Amino acid sequence: MIFTVPNLLTGLRLLGVPLFLYLLLGTEQDVAALVVLAVGGSTDWLDGWVARRIGQVSRLGELLDPVVDRLYILATLVGFTAREIVPWPFTAALLARELVLLAALAVLRRAGYGPLPVHYLGKTATAFLLVAFPMLLLATAVPATSAWATPTGWALGWWGLVLYWVAGLLYLAQTAQLLRTPATSGGEHRT
Repeated sequence: MIFTVPNLLTGLRLLGVPLFLYLLLGTEQDVAALVVLAVGGSTDWLDGWVARRIGQVSRLGELLDPVVDRLYILATLVGFTAREIVPWPFTAALLARELVLLAALAVLRRAGYGPLPVHYLGKTATAFLLVAFPMLLLATAVPATSAWATPTGWALGWWGLVLYWVAGLLYLAQTAQLLRTPATSGGEHRT
């Protein structure tokens, strides 16, 4: 199933990534960029809920949804770092985790396995980041909100970063366990 309501929502989220970057970096329309970012984050939850609610869960959606999440996070990090909303060490810590997991995925694929299922800690970390980033942009776009939006955004951002790495370590442990399990003794290769 390709043309489903949840996949349409995910596709719209995907189109929001370049629009967000254009608004944030190209025209510096922070309020409009904030709206795009907030809509992208809220429809991340909505597409999964709709998929389960109306029974339109698809393999494409299962694969595309986390990719779009990562693109939003990457685009936000790039834009926020360029605009000095987020310091580069924070960006480097998030990107390092992505590179480690990308390498683990390459090793898994070489061994004949597909991607690991998304862990609830990874989903929670992503949710924290998808709320933290709009808060930080709100503090920049509407300075009157910075007294509460900045600390809230950073609290969620740091928790998101920590949980992101904890989930990453769990994925690495799962990867190591799969690689230690011989294919002939019950370890199933998935593609």
